[in-house]
Amino acid sequence: MAKNKHTTITHPHYACSIGAAYTVSAIPGAVPVINCGPGCVDQQYFTMSFCNGFQGSSGVGGGDIPGTNSGENEIVFGGAKKLDGVVKSALKIMKGDLFVVLSGCSPQLVGDDVNAVIKPYREKGYSIVHAEIPGFKGNNLWGHEEVVLAIIDQFVGEAKGVRRRKKLINLWMGAPYFNTFWRGDLIEMKRILEGAGFEVNVLFGSESAGVSEWKNIPKAAFNLVLSPWLGLRVAEHLEKKYGQPYLHIPVIPVGEEATTAFIRQVVEYAGIDNKKAEKFIESEAKRYYYFFDHFADFFAEYWFGFPSKFVIVGDAAYNIAFSRFLADQIGLIPVGQIISDNTPAKYRETVAELYNELSEGVTGNVDFIEDGYLIEKKISEYDFGNSTPLILGSSWEQDAAREKNAVLVEVGTIATEEVVLNRTYIGYSGALQFIEKIYSAAVHG
Repeated sequence: MAKNKHTTITHPHYACSIGAAYTVSAIPGAVPVINCGPGCVDQQYFTMSFCNGFQGSSGVGGGDIPGTNSGENEIVFGGAKKLDGVVKSALKIMKGDLFVVLSGCSPQLVGDDVNAVIKPYREKGYSIVHAEIPGFKGNNLWGHEEVVLAIIDQFVGEAKGVRRRKKLINLWMGAPYFNTFWRGDLIEMKRILEGAGFEVNVLFGSESAGVSEWKNIPKAAFNLVLSPWLGLRVAEHLEKKYGQPYLHIPVIPVGEEATTAFIRQVVEYAGIDNKKAEKFIESEAKRYYYFFDHFADFFAEYWFGFPSKFVIVGDAAYNIAFSRFLADQIGLIPVGQIISDNTPAKYRETVAELYNELSEGVTGNVDFIEDGYLIEKKISEYDFGNSTPLILGSSWEQDAAREKNAVLVEVGTIATEEVVLNRTYIGYSGALQFIEKIYSAAVHG
């Protein structure tokens, strides 16, 4: 643990706003073009992908992203000419259906007119948009929403004459790559919603049809925001732009009870026939409890030394989701919940209220802390009694876990002890994997 606290943030649990380049990379067929200083995107790649489950990349991502590497010359004389050359080369070399220019700090500080640079390419018929996401305005979650809004306004466009499809949903759940398990989570959530009778614009990852799916956004009956706050700004914008309503469910469902309740809530809101959903629920619940019964047998036989109290460090969405599951379904006692994503101030009160009833008679103990040093200090103050502490967090919490002789399970940015492909800890299937992960770590010691 660091001995002294300085004015900078130690061990941040998020990336710079230019990390939203990976929001673009996560859209099949989309190409990010970076307009910022050298090294900026490379650092975000290590925070959000390489050192976050070693996620790798597909399409245009990782070390393949074209960029201006703006330096002293562009700061003094302007970077428009260099950006024009990079855009021209990217359009020539890179295969893509949509190009997204992302401007970081330096072009924003010198006032480069990026829209003037890309306008001629638009007029030639290229699909190219621009988002201004300087790091001094926010972190990667703010940048994620800015990029999504830019694509909607500049690429998806207007929706006059579009006919809504009653069973089609736009799903807004987390930020790709920032969420270590985003690929598996989207697969599981799409599987659940389709099983209940819906069509889903999942928009990112392996289950997305790519940019053509983004063009279908106005056709959806409504937007589904699955997060305490991330995605709400997008849904509110779509409501204003297209008159498209949204359903906000702040807690991502984990486990049978929460997922079944989630499905019924979405079906009721959509006003569709519930027969298919109820049949799906019956099938999923039967499978879930088949495996859960086996776990209960193991738990009854081999309980000595297992954790009974837990702490979670993570972003607002997964912090509350995992806290509810562990407190309500597994019976663990919440000692502290530290939300580390720098949740905007206007949402903090409503986010904290979600912890008022994690289970019957069980409340949480919430703190909003984005500084890794202060998080370590807070964890050191928690009293776990005589039980083995369970800490769900990131690799930044390794020292705190060692000091507490705790079981550490990495569930968020950064995660250097996990290789993650399509794993998920949400829904029906993910909850069982979550149990496996926690108790495998506990058995291992």
